[in-house]
Amino acid sequence: MSEPLRTLITPERLIHQLQAPNWVVVDCRHDLGNPDFGRAAYAKGHIPGAHFLHMDDELSGPRTGNNGRHPLPDPAVLARRLGEIGINRDSQVVAYDDGGGMYAARLWWLLNWLGHRQVAVLDGGFQAWCSASALLSQKDATPTPTRFDAELQPLAVDVDYVNTHKGSDAMLLIDARSPDRFRGENETIDPVGGHIPGAINRFFKDNLGPDGRFKPAEQLRREFTPLMADRGPEHVVHQCGSGVTACHNILAMEIAGLPGGRLYPGSWSEWCADAGRAVARGA
Repeated sequence: MSEPLRTLITPERLIHQLQAPNWVVVDCRHDLGNPDFGRAAYAKGHIPGAHFLHMDDELSGPRTGNNGRHPLPDPAVLARRLGEIGINRDSQVVAYDDGGGMYAARLWWLLNWLGHRQVAVLDGGFQAWCSASALLSQKDATPTPTRFDAELQPLAVDVDYVNTHKGSDAMLLIDARSPDRFRGENETIDPVGGHIPGAINRFFKDNLGPDGRFKPAEQLRREFTPLMADRGPEHVVHQCGSGVTACHNILAMEIAGLPGGRLYPGSWSEWCADAGRAVARGA
């Protein structure tokens, strides 16, 4: 039996695993501005046998108006849904999207949060798959339901933790949003522009090469290590707009051999919902 995959898988390897027992492929395509996009894209054509999970409806929990745009789902609810599409604790899961891994990395992180390490993101996503293979399907996958037993891991921190530790040596807060949104410019998603005081910026797209695949591990390590400024990765907390693209930076650090960072799921959208919290602007 081959070693479980815990970060990335190439399309070329996945082609040979589509019929492998207990491999489950999940389509995570999404568009923040068009919530119906993912389901429509899945219906138009997807990797054969892939199941679809929706970012808003299944990979996030209910919104209250002050807990961010993509709060974490209830672990029991998510575990039940994973079991419904055939994922159990022995499954090798592969997640993909068409956005450079920005949504697939969310499922990758969620599964790690639930204690399941055998999950990989398809490197290069749907575009790389289409370049490597002509295999597409319009048929909904037929699942073999099973039971997924979650073992929740301490991989997330809440807003109180971030508020208490911001600007201290105990926490390095890395914001995965684009540099302009980090500075408080061109904010079109959240009602307030800016960033959490003390945060530094690492745009998640900087983890990718021109081909849309993740940069080599050695290069990612060279780029992330100076950001940590002698801190260990266990002191890093990742955030973004709503706790989605921050997972991309967590995955990149894992690829780089720098595991241990945690996620602030509420991220900027939760932080800025309270007018009493401080806001920083500029670089």
